[in-house]
Amino acid sequence: MKTIILAGGFGTRLPEETELRPKPMVEIGGRPILWHIMKTYAHYGFNDFSVALGYKGDMIKRFFLDYRLLTSSLTVSLGDEKVDWHMGPEENWNVDLIDTGADTMTGGRLKRLLPTIENETVMMTYGDGVANIDIKKLVEFHRSHGKLATVTAVRPPARFGSLSFDGDNVTGFTEKPQLGEGWINGGYFVFDSAVANYIVGDETYLEREPLERLAQDGQLMAYKHSGYWQPMDTLRDLQSLREIWDKKDAPWKIWK
Repeated sequence: MKTIILAGGFGTRLPEETELRPKPMVEIGGRPILWHIMKTYAHYGFNDFSVALGYKGDMIKRFFLDYRLLTSSLTVSLGDEKVDWHMGPEENWNVDLIDTGADTMTGGRLKRLLPTIENETVMMTYGDGVANIDIKKLVEFHRSHGKLATVTAVRPPARFGSLSFDGDNVTGFTEKPQLGEGWINGGYFVFDSAVANYIVGDETYLEREPLERLAQDGQLMAYKHSGYWQPMDTLRDLQSLREIWDKKDAPWKIWK
């Protein structure tokens, strides 16, 4: 089953980084967040990707073209220009890098890619968030209900620490807890190809009319993920993700 990753947006909420690079190429621990997302899928055996490119998509192309060079040891014989690779990259990924237009919206990018995929069912996620979601269970859930679409529902992380009181005494403090109430769209979708019929064209936001109509038609189901989930929307989010990674305590690092 192929995984579509939307990686073409302008990343306007993170201008400190995205002025120079596309948001999926912003690094955590020396690797782009796009790599972290792909490692999650690959951990569960899903190694076939289609990356929807747009804004500064050439940088994502270069990353994968140079991936072996960046991640492997090698010996270069300058006289005859011979290169001996000591080892290849550990990732056995097949990555389609498809230009879907700089101004195309999320639904439009999905609609452009669906005709290029032979399998009737695909996965899709955004290129700017990480989670410790069990992808196999997500797929099993989608196959079990027979509807056209599955969205992963998550509880949003709080922006500030949570306090518990006994009078004026603080009895508990939790830094950035997951909110106890409410569910939101966490990405990590599974779609049957007929979802394309709900998308008009390039100008369509997936999160508006297509998902609204799918819900109205009874064709949208929610897979509830109560574990870790964190988008990289702001500089504060990015700094937090980097700190967690540097402490070697990243909940989304489920691979070895």
